[in-house]
Amino acid sequence: MKIINYKKPFVIAEIGCNHKGDIEIAKELVKVAKIFCNADAVKFQKRNNKELLTEDQYKAPHPNPVNSYGDTYGSHREFLEFDIEQHRTLKAYCEEIGIVYSTSVWDTTSAKEIASLNPDFIKIPSACNNHFEMLEWLCKNYFGEIHISTGMTSKDEIETLINFFVERKRNQDLVVYNCTSGYPVPFADVCLLDITLLINKYSDIVKHIGFSGHHLGIAVDIAAYTLGANIIERHYTIDRTWKGTDHAASLEPMGLRKLSRDLKAVNQALSFKQKDILEIEQVQRDKLKYRTK
Repeated sequence: MKIINYKKPFVIAEIGCNHKGDIEIAKELVKVAKIFCNADAVKFQKRNNKELLTEDQYKAPHPNPVNSYGDTYGSHREFLEFDIEQHRTLKAYCEEIGIVYSTSVWDTTSAKEIASLNPDFIKIPSACNNHFEMLEWLCKNYFGEIHISTGMTSKDEIETLINFFVERKRNQDLVVYNCTSGYPVPFADVCLLDITLLINKYSDIVKHIGFSGHHLGIAVDIAAYTLGANIIERHYTIDRTWKGTDHAASLEPMGLRKLSRDLKAVNQALSFKQKDILEIEQVQRDKLKYRTK
């Protein structure tokens, strides 16, 4: 049996676009994640929508109009987008209150912009983990950690992705997340045991194995950590009833607070006995243990 070397859990509150395009709401989400939820990092998203979307996609209506902030999908995405100076402001605010800032990047232009802020890590979403032009630029020009989700990605594609970083000698800066892409994901589709596959195959090659969850509740995240994924990322919002696609698969502040608490408790509990009878047990042993003649 391979013994897992349990590392301290690291909780990322994925704000994404749950700020509704309002930087003051974004700051409130950061503050609550730090002060109330005890998260280690917050993460936003950055897109250059005209680079990312085709003209037809940009001009098409939002597929779920009730969640749209614009007349077209493109205008909806632009409404939710922060420019690089707003991201600079958010990073400075994170540093002021003592929480790690990061952003997912969806295209090469966004990768270059966010890399200019020199965050501790940049995230590549599942949808873009085959964007090798962007990954090439990051490998050559950005020297922080690169975190990548593996939702909607085959085992062969994951192998190709890992080899890409190995060939560029950046695999020791790589964090690979088990993920199922869906909002929300039913428990039967979370497929937690894929974490063990990633650990067995890649834990000696990459920096960390993580878990990015889009399910409901927090029980699954505890199991993911117990299986060896020490970085846990969850979407997070102030109010799950707010307008927007991701709120339904997000934790509210109390849920994120409990997740942080429970992960730290499990981290403390995941150890072997250092001696046969612990000091806490000796008191009970002296009082209660059956005494043989």
